[in-house]
Amino acid sequence: MSRQRAVHQAASLLLGYPDASWPQRVSQVAAAVGRLDGTAAGLLLRFCRETASVPLLDLAARYVTTFDRSRRRTLHLTHYTDGDTRRRGASLAELKARYRAHGWEPADGELPDFLPAVLEFAARCPEAGTALLDEHCGSLDLLLRALDDHHSPYAQVVRAVRSTVPGRRAAVPVPEMPGPVPFPFSGALGDEGVRR
Repeated sequence: MSRQRAVHQAASLLLGYPDASWPQRVSQVAAAVGRLDGTAAGLLLRFCRETASVPLLDLAARYVTTFDRSRRRTLHLTHYTDGDTRRRGASLAELKARYRAHGWEPADGELPDFLPAVLEFAARCPEAGTALLDEHCGSLDLLLRALDDHHSPYAQVVRAVRSTVPGRRAAVPVPEMPGPVPFPFSGALGDEGVRR
């Protein structure tokens, strides 16, 4: 397995939710990455060392706080380019089609833009996966910046991934909250029958 594929697979495992399999997962990743050289491997090993002594419940709570409570730090890459719009649905469908074209599907219940799924795809299908990561390098940059601002050790994992992606495009950030809706319209019907 090439170094880049190993980095992508390791990062996919490290960016997954730290459930009961976490201790075994992180120890396997550390053993595999420990045989590699380079900056990306060093960043992944540092993350493994820093999180090894954190109790599992604390690590799980940090994961949720880091990735699930802020749109600025989401692991869903199309949020950075499409936000919560109809366009995102089309982007997700296109990702699924690309995966199927290479004979791969993400785990059940996982959206195709979930970074660990994209990374696993890149590890299994390096050419297509690296191209996909390159298309989303702006999203990776925004995620990395937000993780750095949050002082999260997960920044090291994303930085390791980013070092394997050649692109340098920057994504346009999607606003955290949409602008105000111009409602009610003048001359609009009354609000009878409207639930509040």
